[in-house]
Amino acid sequence: MTAAATPVELDVLAIAAHPDDVEQTCGGTLIRMAEAGYRTGVLDLTAGEMGTRGDPEQRLREAEAAAALMGLAWRGNLRLPDGRLENSFEARLKLVEAIRRLRPRVVILPYWEARHPDHYRACQIGYEACFLAGLRKIETDAPPHRPRNIVYASLYANVAPSFVVDITAQFERRMEALLAYQSQYGLREQGSGLFPTPEEIRERLAAIARFYGNLIGVRYGEPFVVKETLRIDDLMSLGSPSF
Repeated sequence: MTAAATPVELDVLAIAAHPDDVEQTCGGTLIRMAEAGYRTGVLDLTAGEMGTRGDPEQRLREAEAAAALMGLAWRGNLRLPDGRLENSFEARLKLVEAIRRLRPRVVILPYWEARHPDHYRACQIGYEACFLAGLRKIETDAPPHRPRNIVYASLYANVAPSFVVDITAQFERRMEALLAYQSQYGLREQGSGLFPTPEEIRERLAAIARFYGNLIGVRYGEPFVVKETLRIDDLMSLGSPSF
């Protein structure tokens, strides 16, 4: 596992298939959590070696630069095969070991339906590894640990979010972190007909963030889905007005 920093116990860990996935879907939320004093981290399952642009070493360097911009306490990469992610026991066990070492309280996973097979398999591997990490009879160097909550980043899913995080103050830094991936979003001849310009990327993501922000009465938002019913003990703490 490669890392941008020494492993620490985390409050929030985002797990994704490729470098730059979290920057698109939940980067603003990670920045906001870091600004609030929480220890945040990202674990990418692959180095994105099947991408048209760049190479694994370059994308790992870009991931480290993005990690610094997002204020992450830790970032790592399991170097599983890009484009060939399989929900195997071997893959789950590698992730179990990471979860037990990092001991996150909350895990962010990709939404469970996606166009790219790696994305929905990252969700499957992530969910099952979070469960298996709590089983004592699975032996690893670190003791058992199971995250308290799993939330699913649903930015690109056509579903109603369970909640939306206000990232108005974090949006510009989120875009800066995403555009740190010059191999993917810089102006290059290679694959130029397949990739939108940085200006187009910004316009698209700003439009999506404005849509979700509008749902909660703010400028920019990031949506999430949970499978559990959310508990509210104080009606006066509801975040969004009805009118």
